Amino acid sequence: SGPVIAIALILAAVFVPVSFVPGIVGRLYQQFAITIAVSVILSAFVALSLTPALCTIMLKPTPSDSERTGLLDRFFKWFNNRFEKLSFAYTRGVAKWIKATPLVLVMMACLFVGLFFLFKNKPTGFIPTEDEGRMYVTYEMPEATSTARNVEMFQNIMSRLERIPEVRVVGGIAGLNIVSFSNKSNVGTFFVNLKPWSDRKGKEHHVQSVIDNIKKITSDIKEARILPIAPPAIPGLGQTAGFTFELQQTTSPDNIQQFEKVARTFLAEVNKRPEIGMAYTFFSARTPGYQIDVNRDQAKKQGVNINDIFGTLSTLLGSSYVNDFTLYGRNFRVMVQADSSFRSSLDKIQQYYVRNSAGNMVPLKTLVNAKVIENAALISHYNVYRAIEINGTPKPGFSSGQAIKALEEVAARTLPVGYSYEFSGMSREEIKAGDSTVLIFAISIVFVFLFLAALYESWSIPFSVLFAVPVGAFGSILTLTLLPNLSNNIYAQIGLITLIGLAAKNAILIVEFAKERVDHGMELISATLEAVQLRLRPIIMRSLAFILGVLPLAFASGAAAESRKTIGWTVFGGMLSATSLAIFIVPVLFVVIEKIANRKKHTKA
Repeated sequence: SGPVIAIALILAAVFVPVSFVPGIVGRLYQQFAITIAVSVILSAFVALSLTPALCTIMLKPTPSDSERTGLLDRFFKWFNNRFEKLSFAYTRGVAKWIKATPLVLVMMACLFVGLFFLFKNKPTGFIPTEDEGRMYVTYEMPEATSTARNVEMFQNIMSRLERIPEVRVVGGIAGLNIVSFSNKSNVGTFFVNLKPWSDRKGKEHHVQSVIDNIKKITSDIKEARILPIAPPAIPGLGQTAGFTFELQQTTSPDNIQQFEKVARTFLAEVNKRPEIGMAYTFFSARTPGYQIDVNRDQAKKQGVNINDIFGTLSTLLGSSYVNDFTLYGRNFRVMVQADSSFRSSLDKIQQYYVRNSAGNMVPLKTLVNAKVIENAALISHYNVYRAIEINGTPKPGFSSGQAIKALEEVAARTLPVGYSYEFSGMSREEIKAGDSTVLIFAISIVFVFLFLAALYESWSIPFSVLFAVPVGAFGSILTLTLLPNLSNNIYAQIGLITLIGLAAKNAILIVEFAKERVDHGMELISATLEAVQLRLRPIIMRSLAFILGVLPLAFASGAAAESRKTIGWTVFGGMLSATSLAIFIVPVLFVVIEKIANRKKHTKA
């Protein structure tokens, strides 16, 4: 019962504290914390109550070896003999490792150094880009493109998208940019729904392959910039997958055209970096428009009120609400506006009139001066400051953490005085999560230590259990290093936290049994060797069951495949290392720590 209770408490202790972490990271951990904590507590209850009762009902006395004649019986006999020899060989190996304790400690030091450098060199990320079965395709034509030309381009692109084999259905809106949520006559967005994952097996049908295919089949369209974009893995964290960079004009007195020039220079430098697959912005300060200046001196001479001039322009070029009236039982709204033929060009202002103080109609053209200018159709702000949003994705083979670092380096080198930057969306959450990762691991290990100290009534024994955790972590990070398409993201960290409990579980099976023998007066090394020999079978059974259980995650496909693969391979590599290496290291550390603890007690006495 002791190991069962200890394992259940440890697995719960690992996840329950981190579920109280605030923000999106805490929400992600919370899902796993509740699931695992409730599951292991129920499992412990079943193991302590129902399983013994079922054993008395289902288990039957086994016949002697001479009575076993069946093929299956002979196989079991052969397997048990082989496993018994393996147990003796393992016990002899542990005895040799105990004799070579200094070398084991040196090996542990090397393992810690290797663990540090592997974590340092492994690219980090937040949430991997998933194939969600949907995507966006947005396009942008030259500024001031007419609606008729936009609709023609819209139909052209849609016909091409519908011919892609992986596409299920396409819908779109001309005049809407989904990334910036701007309404302009030269933009449009398609909402692409892909076929089910069961019909798109293989990397050649993944959403990233579809994006590459769209770029290929639309490469001959020179009149529009077409960008296929994957949505964010978590809705609400930005509009696109990848990074979101907010270039801010803080103290600079530059006008909007100079601000755009700074952004274009920065964007050109960013796209030269090998970590960046694509960086882009939809901001433009070159949208043609009209600027109308009122000649206030002339208006005063003519006796025209300035407000009347602006009111006339607003009403005739735009519209003005008058009132509502009811006719034939229906309500009608009265709006004043010049007819469309008198709003087709700025020259029509020559036919507008405004009344002066004497009651005479004065031509509006004598009071205003108009000219064509270029300006920004949409100016955004982020944290009060004027900002230009830059989106993009890392190049295949690089993580989002590497892309963020590249953006920071380019910004530090190229941005002039008076400009700054912030990250938003998924990138902002990734940076915030990076600061809390060390704290999360520390909290988990402290809680496990406190539970073990309370269980064994010792401050020294828990160390021999917890030293199995770095061994499992080494196997995890080594596996992720050998799989370059997987990054050290939030799901890998969840797998590593799970390993704290799983690696400690195998160590508990050895330490708990050995400590009982030592407390009853058995010699330390003899108790340890007896423990490793008797506990090898349950350790291998538990570990193999878990390793085989995570293989479907490691080879997952379809929805959320990247997240499941990350968790699966992290736990697979960690458990493989904890099973093959930690079962030799834990007994050695138990002997060392127990000797140190007993020597201190003897000195105090």
